[in-house]
Order: sequence, then C-alpha cells, then structure tokens
Amino acid sequence: MTTRRLPGARPEAPAAIRPAAPPPVDAQLRAERAAANAGLPTVEFAEATPYETYVGVRQLQALVRPVTDHPAEPAFLVVTQVMELWFTLLRREWELAQRQLRADDLDGAVASVRRSVHHLRSLDASWGSLLWLTPAEFNGFRDSLGEASGFQSYEYRHVEFLLGLKAESVVRPHRGLPVVHADLQRALAAPSLEDDVLAFLARRGLPVPAAVLARDRTVTHEPDPAVTGLWAEVYRDPRPSNELFALGEALTDVAEVFTTWRQRHVTAVRRAMGAKPGSGGSAGLVWLERSAARVVFPDLWAARTTV
Repeated sequence: MTTRRLPGARPEAPAAIRPAAPPPVDAQLRAERAAANAGLPTVEFAEATPYETYVGVRQLQALVRPVTDHPAEPAFLVVTQVMELWFTLLRREWELAQRQLRADDLDGAVASVRRSVHHLRSLDASWGSLLWLTPAEFNGFRDSLGEASGFQSYEYRHVEFLLGLKAESVVRPHRGLPVVHADLQRALAAPSLEDDVLAFLARRGLPVPAAVLARDRTVTHEPDPAVTGLWAEVYRDPRPSNELFALGEALTDVAEVFTTWRQRHVTAVRRAMGAKPGSGGSAGLVWLERSAARVVFPDLWAARTTV
C-alpha cells in the first residue's frame, strides 16, 4: 500500500543514511513459512536477523557509553536517552496532527493527539527508573558529566515549541550545530499545534480574533479572553457527537500529562540533588520550578472557569 504524504510532511531520509529494512513478507508468505516450520519460529538466517536489521540493537547498545564506572550512571544515561526517543515520537505525532489540521482532517488530527497522550504517559513513567537515585549516588558520577544538562536537549525544545512555549534564548545553545540551530529557528517562528488548532476553528466559522491568528509566534502563548470564550462555548456541549469538544479534551489530556511529567522532573531533581546549582549554569531547582510553572493551552484551562 502506498502512503500519501500530506503537504508539509518531512522528507524521507536519504538512502545513504536510511537504515536497511528487512525484506517485506505478506500474509501468504507468512502462512507458508509457518506451515513449513510446523508452527515453530524460523531459526536459520544467513546474516543478521530481520529484528536486528529493523531495530538496530547493536547501534542502540553502542550508544550506552557511561563516562564513569559508577553503577548508577548507566540507568541515568539510558533513561535520559529513552526520554529523547519519546520527545522524537511526540514531535512526529504533533507535526502530523498539524498537517492533518491544515488538510481539515479533524478525525486524523484527534487520533494523532490521542496517541501522543499515551506516549506522554510512557515518558512520565520513565521517571520510575530513577526513583532510587540518592544524592550520594548522583554525586558519584555527576561531576564527570561536566556541563551536560537536560536544558540543552534540542528535541525537547521542539516539543515545547509545538506546545506554544516559545523563547529565543533556548535556541542559542545550539549555534555550534548549524543544522540543529536552523531547525530550531524555523520551529521558533513556525505555528504551534495550538496555532493550527485555532486556524482550523477559524476555517470552521468560529470567531477566532484576527489578532490571535496573526500573533507573534516566537513568544509563549498567553490566554486571550475571546479564545477562552470560544472554548467555553464548545464545552457547553459535551456530547460525544461534538467533535470540537473531543478535540479540546484531547488537547487538555496532552497539557495535563505534560505538566505531570514536568512536575515529576522537579521532584526527581529535588530528590537527587536538592537545591544545588544546576550543571548547565542555572540555579537548579528554583529555575526548574519556574520553568515548569508555564501553562500549556491556557485558554482551554481558563474556559473551565466560565462554562
């Protein structure tokens, strides 16, 4: 089956860097192999298994490169790397939702947003693998991390930008990587997921103010009374048949679970290092608490007061 690429979709990776794919197998061939194997798995392969070819296990294992011999560091590193993968998946889902909204495919966009909520819950659950980390254990390898800090995660910045949390200052650390820096500058000025939602609502005839549709996209979104009122009107009809209510609830789920993840981040830092200065030059816990207090989709939350 050929998948239609929506306008604005990311181009596929060049063949030179695209990972090799295992040979495709259809339903008939799977049935024939199962019959030939008497129902047992295939165990003979001339080269690497198709699983290794597809997943790249050896490449993943090679990325687990602790810089100390402390037994706590591998878990810290792997959890951080896993979170980066979740950020990448969230970015893909929300960029897909944007393209679907621009194509007026509301059902597809809601499905993408709802999938992302499950990804966010898995991202949040990742903190469970670090609950045991005590200050003494963290101190056992922290100095060797140098100035490496989660603040420097550019994929996380894409996630924040897509949620409307914008700031030019967080792009600056990546000037040394021109491709990354250019991509972040583009994302800073590009519409957020909320911008595309509001543009969709405007095309549906809802009274989204022109000033909101044309607002500066490089700064964090602030609540707007007219948009709050618009969502309040949508929420006065919570029937399952109200597709805009379903969209609002899916976005609220995103905001809620993302906020939970940030709050657990604060708790994890407080537990492992207290109020010590951060590795990346910040005040540490105080700075993180301030950052985590920013509200995602503020109009959706404000509307609940007026319904």
